[in-house]
Amino acid sequence: MNALAATNRNCKLAAQLLGLDSKIEKSLLIPFREIKVECTIPKDDGTLASFIGFRVQHDNARGPMKGGIRYHPEVDPDEVNALAQLMTWKTAVANIPYGGAKGGIGCDPGKLSISELERLTRVFTQKIHDLIGVHTDVPAPDMGTNPQTMAWILDEYSKFHGYSPAVVTGKPTDLGGSLGRDAATGRGVLFATEALLNEYGKSIAGQRFVVQGFGNVGSWAAELISENGGKVVAVSDITGAIKNEKGIDIPGLLKHVKQNHGVKGFHGGDPIDPNSILVEDCDILIPAALGGVINRENANDIKAKFIIEAANHPTDPEADEILSKKGVVILPDIYANSGGVTVSYFEWVQNIQGFMWDEEKVNEVLKQYMTRGFKDVKEMCKTHNCDLRMGAFTLGVNRVVRATLLRGWEA
Repeated sequence: MNALAATNRNCKLAAQLLGLDSKIEKSLLIPFREIKVECTIPKDDGTLASFIGFRVQHDNARGPMKGGIRYHPEVDPDEVNALAQLMTWKTAVANIPYGGAKGGIGCDPGKLSISELERLTRVFTQKIHDLIGVHTDVPAPDMGTNPQTMAWILDEYSKFHGYSPAVVTGKPTDLGGSLGRDAATGRGVLFATEALLNEYGKSIAGQRFVVQGFGNVGSWAAELISENGGKVVAVSDITGAIKNEKGIDIPGLLKHVKQNHGVKGFHGGDPIDPNSILVEDCDILIPAALGGVINRENANDIKAKFIIEAANHPTDPEADEILSKKGVVILPDIYANSGGVTVSYFEWVQNIQGFMWDEEKVNEVLKQYMTRGFKDVKEMCKTHNCDLRMGAFTLGVNRVVRATLLRGWEA
């Protein structure tokens, strides 16, 4: 089942638990707007190259739409639709005043020079500048994009609309980016894991973790877990995977990754098959890479007692059922990885106010949001007698529906 089908399925199940009218249920699945644009740029050698860009704006009942822009060769309209919808539920679960959106350009950023990436970003912004905005749709970085990409979007957008730092989040701090934004998703994963473990009378200290994906989110989560006494016993990224039953030296691994662009070759652990990372023996598994990695083929072999979904849609519905029968507790993505969009909201607020927070305040308020979010999800689980995934979806869907009806859905 692809990401869009799985997301639609979860939304429909939540709507049924809430007893929603079928017309409202159907409207929840239909995006507010889908945009497809052609972006032609001169390459450094003088030849022209064309790329297709997308922006799916899913829902704006609770506020401006919000979501990342990814540069990847396989940017797929269905995937963008699914991620836009997930952002709607994620912002509602986090209880921040946003809706959901997602975008991307079908390109391989590794094969484009910095100047080519800049030209492509500016052309894309020219095509969508009148459809995004501080109070309309606020993009952010995603796979293949970064703070520099957001700086180019900010500059190009400002040519049409005047200086508008709040039009994007995840910017460099010199242009109004928030302190703590880099670590936000990983730090949110830490706070979410703490909240879940507290329910079981446990803490981070002494637990054995496996982290699949050592990019921005996975590396920050591993570092913060390690600082809090957790033992990271296996880690993987696109270059390879390593394991150390005594616990990996995460600060040492971070230095190695910075110098060697991957975990491969790190001497503080034994190399293992990257495909086995998800089924390694541990207490807590953190998938922090791509979607669909936990499926019916490997679900039976997973040994973790808890799964914290740091990636978007890492677990297929078939795997969900298998793991549920095994008694594995899954903390769903629309709650577990919402730290990033929550601090993006803080950045937007700071830009609108023209007043920046220190990092301590950012982290403190993030913890408040993540802790409260878990309590809200648990309340829905009790009300509807459901697991954490359905608890999160019913919470998100219910908040969006309430806002939609209050605004006059049938008017």
